[in-house]
Amino acid sequence: MRVAVLHEDRCQPKRCMNECYNFCPPVRNDVEVITWRKDEKPLISEPLCIGCGICVHKCPHDALTIVNLPEGDERETAHRYGQNDFRLFRLPMPKERRVVGLLGANGTGKTTAISLLAGELVPNLGDWEQPGDWPVVLEHFAGTSLHAHFTALADDSIRVALKPQYVDQIPKRFKGTLRELLTKVADAERVTEVIDELRLTGLDQPLAKLSGGELQKGAIAATLLKEAELYFFDEPSSYLDIEQRLLVAQCISTLGAEKSVVVIEHDLAILDHVTEQLHLLYGEPNAYGIVSQPLGVRHGINSWLDGELREENVRLRDDRIEFLAHPPRTGWDTEPLVSWPKLEKQRGNFTLTAAAGEIRQGQVLGVVGGNATGKTTFVQLLAGALEPDAGVINRELAISYKPQYIMPQADLRVGELLRAVEGFDEHYLNVELLQPLGLEPLMEQDLESLSGGELQRVAIAECLLREADLYLLDEPSAYLDANQRMITARTIRRCMERRISSALVVDHDVYFIDYISDGLLCFSGTPGEHGLAEGPFRMRKGMNRFLKRLGVTFRRDRNTHRPRINKHGSRLDREQKAAGEFYYPG
Repeated sequence: MRVAVLHEDRCQPKRCMNECYNFCPPVRNDVEVITWRKDEKPLISEPLCIGCGICVHKCPHDALTIVNLPEGDERETAHRYGQNDFRLFRLPMPKERRVVGLLGANGTGKTTAISLLAGELVPNLGDWEQPGDWPVVLEHFAGTSLHAHFTALADDSIRVALKPQYVDQIPKRFKGTLRELLTKVADAERVTEVIDELRLTGLDQPLAKLSGGELQKGAIAATLLKEAELYFFDEPSSYLDIEQRLLVAQCISTLGAEKSVVVIEHDLAILDHVTEQLHLLYGEPNAYGIVSQPLGVRHGINSWLDGELREENVRLRDDRIEFLAHPPRTGWDTEPLVSWPKLEKQRGNFTLTAAAGEIRQGQVLGVVGGNATGKTTFVQLLAGALEPDAGVINRELAISYKPQYIMPQADLRVGELLRAVEGFDEHYLNVELLQPLGLEPLMEQDLESLSGGELQRVAIAECLLREADLYLLDEPSAYLDANQRMITARTIRRCMERRISSALVVDHDVYFIDYISDGLLCFSGTPGEHGLAEGPFRMRKGMNRFLKRLGVTFRRDRNTHRPRINKHGSRLDREQKAAGEFYYPG
């Protein structure tokens, strides 16, 4: 079978010469493989397409995807959005009293899958011209484990609670405070319990004034408070710091002991910690996605890191993502690049104090700590965007800064932005950035049309494209899927090694920090009131300080050496805490 997809956001008929039509061999033989919509965009007939791929390569905007799949996959189509639109093959299966995880690249159908399982969409089984019909769906899934689930949905005999992916949309739907939102869901006693469990703040502020982290925890709280048999959490760790992610993971684990829970998550440490079973989603992002058979969570994540799902004879990626048991930590014997004495900075009611420290030539330093403890303020001090109230930073050097929050520039395409960087190097852009960061299809797109993840990758590329001595990257993993996060970490390290430059990287993903960092700056304090920055420390010392404060221990996976959170109170957890080794024993 053949999958032909038109990427609507990339197709620009007014900026091309109809290459897809003019170079198509069947069209030249008067076969109507390609016709035209009213908006002058192409329609591709999959039955008539010969799968040569010429249109894909000739399209100047990378707006087409043509994929040949094995015969028989059509029978497994769960949902399709349109003639030349995304389709999902197979579905995951919730399990009673278990937390089931979904792991896959952005655009492979994870959110579609839970929308179908939650009853927000009725599966159309590939017939996009007809709305989903429950009798047809039930007949299709007869004899499968999903039949009972869809029967319950069709009969409205199962209650479902869904935490949406985009929590920033919540203030548009509810105009009150967070406390008012929660009290609409459950009684006051239960609301108080969840407030305490999640350590919610901003309860009496209008939702529109809450931070992303406060909105995320509020959405999770509202979902936990609902009386349901089946719960869905779509990317619950977004906007949260490591401590908050662990709190949420514990709440979801507790819920999963009594209810059926499905979680979409890109933070692999959290996904590993909270789930008991895993489905991988693979395919061509924004074209099609295939749901794997259920896997044990350890085996599933290791298969994803290996880039190979042997059970289904599928390559997930061309190379492996490898963690080293004892990563070589370079950059501690080189000359200092930038140094600072004890610093202080007052911003409104918040005070940051930073102990004296330095960044050495060629070092990549990770920055860890809770939200609102001054990490971004410190980065802005280093970048020169802010000046300290006490202390002077020695920074007579070239700095490239990627801020935490990225605003797209109007009326500018991606290629125009990147090629306008001072000292632009076409070869460096093509070899070191475009391909690994997956930016080639985006070069002709307007910045305003990009998703959060696409905009993040463009901002990272813009930062790394500049010639600099020190690169400052504030939360580069935000909005990226698990695969993109690890590739981005590898790209940053490779760029630093090639240029013999240094980097300071703020992030909340433990895998990302573990993979990229030579050492750590650790932030602590009272969020929104006072922050303390200490370090840099070597990785073991820094992580031990940080994790001890959280009361969490990590071990290495015996096969992949990836970080894994020990279960609280387990034998290994107790032994490591007794030995003071919170960051891997040995």
